[in-house]
Amino acid sequence: MSIVINIDKAKNIAHDMRRAARAEEFKPYDEVIARRIPGLAEEEAEAARQAIRAKYAVIQADIDSSADVNELKTIVENLNAA
Repeated sequence: MSIVINIDKAKNIAHDMRRAARAEEFKPYDEVIARRIPGLAEEEAEAARQAIRAKYAVIQADIDSSADVNELKTIVENLNAA
């Protein structure tokens, strides 16, 4: 008997993990943005947040284009290692 993995559900789980990792990376910058600290601090925080968005957009595309569970595992392992 073999185990059948639903790739769509696995992708949804991987996306949830991606969102959680992205939220963790945003945390240090969220406070700066929330406080509306003017000047360089706010600009640097927003630039860092944009870099994080770009990084996770690539990961999102990788998850969406994964053909099998092994590809998803690799993406999630790399996500957890970062």
